[in-house]
Amino acid sequence: MGRVTERRRVVRIRNGQVGVRPDTLVAEEPLEIRLNGKPLAVTMRTPGDDFALAVGFLVSEGVLARATDLQAVTYCEGQAEDGSNTYNVVNVRLAAGVPVPDITLERNVYTTSSCGLCGKASLDAVRTATRFPGIAADPVRVPAELLGKLPDRLRAAQKVFDRTGGLHAAGLFTAEGELIDVREDVGRHNAVDKIIGRAFQAGRLPLAGTVLLVSSRASFELAQKAVMAGIPVLAAVSAPSSLAVDLALESGLTLVGFLRGPDMNVYAGEERITL
Repeated sequence: MGRVTERRRVVRIRNGQVGVRPDTLVAEEPLEIRLNGKPLAVTMRTPGDDFALAVGFLVSEGVLARATDLQAVTYCEGQAEDGSNTYNVVNVRLAAGVPVPDITLERNVYTTSSCGLCGKASLDAVRTATRFPGIAADPVRVPAELLGKLPDRLRAAQKVFDRTGGLHAAGLFTAEGELIDVREDVGRHNAVDKIIGRAFQAGRLPLAGTVLLVSSRASFELAQKAVMAGIPVLAAVSAPSSLAVDLALESGLTLVGFLRGPDMNVYAGEERITL
């Protein structure tokens, strides 16, 4: 199994002084996701929680919604030069009767750690694909004061970031601020997929009454993933994109950006943020 971190030689320059030492870096390796044995996508990720990542990706794509939709997730042979398994190929097999979506025929996707599914389809595609369309009616309320404390709680739970300084994080919280789960990855979309995949594996979808916090900007793809998992509140420490705001307004998602202590911008669903 690939490691989460790796050691590399680095030349350090500090105050004009030069030194050589090993440095700890976050690992980045490709993961090929197959659906019923057919290649579907390749994502650059930090090894770990690979099954959850693959499952969360398929929840985001509208393929999986309930435990009964899934038959098995397994590693495929991905042979290294020395004959060992690279553990970089995962096959997701759907349960009997679960329809195989057109994406297996229309799209063979390469995703990067920075952009995720670049060129993802329109807002209409998310609306028609989601299995949990009821987030607009989710009655959850979150005090602004509490919301402002969540970035520090997420940061305190980032164990690998402390060693590398090179990871995104996603944290799932209750409306009372309790940390349910946290995942780190070189790709922000992967961190969210791991959160959603682990919730799927635990039978917790839809994630009603929860807050998803990301240590990055709020792109359309992250808003999409929140909607597809039934998460009513998405908060980010940086800016949202215009399409993310459009999706939030259309779907009933509460979208918060620039969450830094007591300061924040609420772009949609402000009725859920209480003062």
